[in-house]
Amino acid sequence: MKTKWTAERIRALKGNGKVVCLTAYDYTTARHLDAAGVHMALVGDSLANTMLGYTTTLPVTMEQMLDHTAAVARGTSNAMVVADMPFMSYQVSTKQALANAGRFLKEAGADGVKIEGGAFRARMISRIVENGIPVLGHVGLTPQSIRQFGGYKVQGRKLSDAERLLADALALEAVGVFAIVIECVPHAVGETITQAVQVPTIGIGAGPRCDGQVLVSHDVLGLSGLAVPRFVKRYADLGDQMETAFKAYKSDVEEGVFPSSEHGY
Repeated sequence: MKTKWTAERIRALKGNGKVVCLTAYDYTTARHLDAAGVHMALVGDSLANTMLGYTTTLPVTMEQMLDHTAAVARGTSNAMVVADMPFMSYQVSTKQALANAGRFLKEAGADGVKIEGGAFRARMISRIVENGIPVLGHVGLTPQSIRQFGGYKVQGRKLSDAERLLADALALEAVGVFAIVIECVPHAVGETITQAVQVPTIGIGAGPRCDGQVLVSHDVLGLSGLAVPRFVKRYADLGDQMETAFKAYKSDVEEGVFPSSEHGY
């Protein structure tokens, strides 16, 4: 019998095994992800891009994230379900952040939340953790700050920037995050942070020395329909297979081949 993955179990993988994480936004994907033994299902705010057709993560709302998180929670038995806190759901005040983080656990059945930002978020994250809500940190390229960054750019190339990212990760560790996502930094920076902190690091474009990896499931499956970042490995081309199936269905309907007698009552 499989055992539910929790923040405590994920933290214990540090130095003992790799953390495997993928995004999930719906019941069906979550069910297959769970059956594959993936440790963590991240309900990323990237659903704004993958499911809702936006060009950035900024428009997705709390209500949308709650609905999708609940669907993923219903599809998982063993994977830890972590919900991204969307843009402006935690930036206004610690009170707002704590209330919204609690909604993900109370209303949507999440096991934890992910919050973007480093040392300047530490006090807020500390309050959330103190109230029994596991938090996954996120440093490096933080997509909710894309307007400030001026695009999806590699972070930490300069020594001063790399030092700041390290300080951010240490600050997050100090306030009790159970793991830290490191996104889109040079491999050496990902390795340095991984060696410096005592909680698992989960890389996405941060190199092989991180304690685990996360990718957007739509990129992995060839469903994104867009050019994918260089750090993505595509494991299937389901988009092409879907189009082929839909074209075959269209042809059968137009030619009167479907439905046949075997498809009727």
